[in-house]
Amino acid sequence: MIGITMGDPAGVGPEIIIKALEGMNVQERAITKIFGNLATLKHVATVIGSTLNLEKDVNVFDVKVDGAPLPFGKLDKRAGDAAFNFIKAAVEASLSGEINCIVTAPINKEALNAAGHHYDGHTGMLAHLTKGKAWMLLASEKLKVIHTSTHVSLKDAIARTTPERVFETIKKGYEHLQRIGIKNPRIAMAGINPHCGENGLFGCEDDELITPGVERARADGINVEGPISADTVFHRAYNGAFDLVVVNYHDQGHIPIKLVAFDTAVNVSVGLSIDRTSVDHGTAFDIAGKGIANHSNLLEAIAYARKLTAGGHS
Repeated sequence: MIGITMGDPAGVGPEIIIKALEGMNVQERAITKIFGNLATLKHVATVIGSTLNLEKDVNVFDVKVDGAPLPFGKLDKRAGDAAFNFIKAAVEASLSGEINCIVTAPINKEALNAAGHHYDGHTGMLAHLTKGKAWMLLASEKLKVIHTSTHVSLKDAIARTTPERVFETIKKGYEHLQRIGIKNPRIAMAGINPHCGENGLFGCEDDELITPGVERARADGINVEGPISADTVFHRAYNGAFDLVVVNYHDQGHIPIKLVAFDTAVNVSVGLSIDRTSVDHGTAFDIAGKGIANHSNLLEAIAYARKLTAGGHS
């Protein structure tokens, strides 16, 4: 059983969920549960002309939302509060064993924080709700990356880079790839400075903060190389030299993934006691309610979730 959270009610989340459900057969819907607001889902179904019977054909855990359905494409703290409550309900269901993986539709971080839920996004929220530690892994067919840090400033990301964090990230990425069927994953560690610092000419962080973490991982039997200059490592990984690239900050990983797999990359939370996958796009307020949202990324996230539920927890 997977649980899909509706995301921000004013965004495209409800629409892409309904479109994904329409493409499922009866058996697939039977092992899918939606954590969202039924009134919003019904309204969106009417707007896009869906014939899906949301009360009869779909298992919906209905979370009440004040004023639902809310206006499309508008920043609203009620929507931010609702998005949090959908996720909280799904986490509780996952921890109890009712569902085996959470798939999240997009949230709006500004609305979330306006509602008093002060998180940097899904990953931090899930780590807090499960009292765990999470890493963000972005997966596409030909390129996968895992981040040592994500939603912090570049200055803070560099400050957070430590040999311990580097080692932990390499290890979590390695274990995750083994779980999805890669017996001995080939991992590359990206450098943080141009040309990995050129032996101190452009900074010492690669030598002092990254290399010790890589060496520790290698001593543990992990097949990892690096640090490798970031201006070449993604090209090499994309062409098959590595199964995963460990990156040092948000844009270092997000830019190459979104260049090569903008509509198909899946966001995976690694290291938690529960499983979670997600679309790798935002709420798209500019097209919400127009019936033109592309749900292909959600289908990829659902497919990855099915793969995880078949493999058990790491």
